[in-house]
Amino acid sequence: MPSFDIVSEIDMNEVRHAADNTKRELATRFDFRGVDASVEFKDEKVKLVAEGEYQISQLTDILRSQCTKRGLDAKAMNTSAKIDITGKTHTFWVDFKQGLEQDLAKKIVKMLKEGKYKVQASIQGDKVRITGKKRDDLQQVMQVLRQADLEQALQFNNFRD
Repeated sequence: MPSFDIVSEIDMNEVRHAADNTKRELATRFDFRGVDASVEFKDEKVKLVAEGEYQISQLTDILRSQCTKRGLDAKAMNTSAKIDITGKTHTFWVDFKQGLEQDLAKKIVKMLKEGKYKVQASIQGDKVRITGKKRDDLQQVMQVLRQADLEQALQFNNFRD
C-alpha cells in the first residue's frame, strides 16, 4: 500500500548559515552602527544580543528573512521565549521546532478523519504515517496539509508506492 510520513525537521546547517548571514548583515546595517549587538549560533539555538528590545526585534526580523532566503520555513522559529535583561544588554534565544508535538499530530489525524479522506493516519512518535489504497488519495492529503494553517512547518518524506 502506498504511504508517506509527515515530519517536521529543520536542517541545522542552514540555520547556522542563516545566523552567519545575519551577523554579516548586522555589520553593514546603518541602524546598528555604534550599537553593541551580536548574533551567535550555539547548541542548535541562535543567541541574539543587543542594547534594547527594539533592536532585538530588528535582529529577529533579519534572522527570519535570512532563514526564508535559505529555504527554511519561518514557522519553525520559536520566538516565544522571554528576553533576558542584564544591565545594559538584552539577550534573546531563538530555537527551532523539530518533530511533531503530540497535540499537532492529533490535530492532523482529526482533520483527515473529518475530511473523510480514503487514508489511514497513525501517530508514530514524532511523525504521522499516512497510508492509502491509491497514490492520488495521498497526494490529495499532501495538498490539503500544505494549504492548512498549522503552527509548524511540515515535510513529507518516505513516500512509498
